[in-house]
Amino acid sequence: MKTLKLLLAITLFSSMMSSCYTEVIVEDPIIDEPGISLNQLLSSYELWYININQTTGNGEVPFLQRAFTVSFINGTFYANNNISGIGTNGNGYGIDVGAYGTNFDTVEIDHDIDGFYPLRVDQLSANRIRMYDAASNTSYYLTGYQRSNFDYDFVFYDNIHYLLQEFTAWKKVYTSQEGMLNEFDNENFLTFLAGGNDDTFLSSTDTEETPIADLIYDYEGIYTVYDVEGDPYAKVLTLDYDYLDNEYFELNVINDQTIELFHPDSGTTYEFNGRGYIQYLRPSSDGSSTKLKQSDKKRKKIINKKFNKNDFAK
Repeated sequence: MKTLKLLLAITLFSSMMSSCYTEVIVEDPIIDEPGISLNQLLSSYELWYININQTTGNGEVPFLQRAFTVSFINGTFYANNNISGIGTNGNGYGIDVGAYGTNFDTVEIDHDIDGFYPLRVDQLSANRIRMYDAASNTSYYLTGYQRSNFDYDFVFYDNIHYLLQEFTAWKKVYTSQEGMLNEFDNENFLTFLAGGNDDTFLSSTDTEETPIADLIYDYEGIYTVYDVEGDPYAKVLTLDYDYLDNEYFELNVINDQTIELFHPDSGTTYEFNGRGYIQYLRPSSDGSSTKLKQSDKKRKKIINKKFNKNDFAK
């Protein structure tokens, strides 16, 4: 009897041990794969668009405030600082404005004009980063694109007021036969000044043969470029003349240096050609870079600007 009980106990214990053993599952250890380096991240997109209206902080990084896009290519730092020629300058990259290197989570940029800036980079998504400047406590937000899927045209028209500032003067080269005579017929040159509030224009009635350097401006006023709801490529330009009241024009771009102004009140169409192209941070003849004589253009943050993260993708 004792022998039978002992056998039953051994059998029961063996069964319990076998049952417990089958419930134990041994898995392979999980090994986290290392992420890409900061240098690989920055170079994985050909263009980084600077979403200027999302900038936070009270300071600025001048070369980021000035640029529409930046690129990181084999240690060379490129920027599209001009609207005129965007998409064609430097094969779409813009111009060489400095050098860069990476150190863990920091990109160290040596800008040709603005000097050395170490900027911490935080990856927010696959193609979105934040660049933080500790010295000014300012953050810039950039979205990565390839040149093939970046909508240069949308950026061009979304920032058309900067195109007006990129020429020393705009010369009237055409006035349509259609339309009533009006005071604006006498205005032969316009200049849109960069800097300040980005709203100052000058006009001159000098003859069309007058060299740009010899222009005498008769009037200084305020200008505004308005969007047309539902059409990102349509713009309205207003020129505030005290003695003419506000003049309204439908603004159309013929090419990077020619604009068309249609004056609805008179039915007259004008064309102006840009003279004296201003390349922001242009190289000098000896290969170094120089600042402009005019006030340097910097992009302004627009409060409550509507922005879609896919706006600049085709």
